[in-house]
Amino acid sequence: MKITCELLLPLLLLVSVSTAQNRPAASAQEKKANREVVATKDAPQPIGPYSQAIKASGLVFASGQIALDPATGKLVEGDVKAQTERVLKNLSAVLAAAGSSTERVVRTTVFLKNISDFPAMNEVYGHFFTNAPPSRSTIGVAALPRDALVEIDVVALQ
Repeated sequence: MKITCELLLPLLLLVSVSTAQNRPAASAQEKKANREVVATKDAPQPIGPYSQAIKASGLVFASGQIALDPATGKLVEGDVKAQTERVLKNLSAVLAAAGSSTERVVRTTVFLKNISDFPAMNEVYGHFFTNAPPSRSTIGVAALPRDALVEIDVVALQ
């Protein structure tokens, strides 16, 4: 007897759907245990509907930070070097609240309002990531929130 793909595919789909329907749904506690919000007063409070970071599956996903002073909520004055310094201090505070640090960062994304600021940003960035720097993408963008010059987000190990 020859079985064709046309006969097997519906059977496989039926078994797959049946198995999924019989699997108990994860409880709210199980779902919550796999995802934890990180918040600290040592970094600026979110300016929108997002968390400073989320811990999940042994990783910390820190939201993009701009150069807001945590004490005042205002953008720090100065060039891209000054703003990059504040951004990375903010991220360090978020990572510390999550039980991590810049040494455990595995990935960063840098957004620059002016890509010609790359060398200046990179100089400050290098002071924070000295030993085995993380992978990184740097993207030139048209604008950033509050007219910031730089925004950086990170993914770190817990």
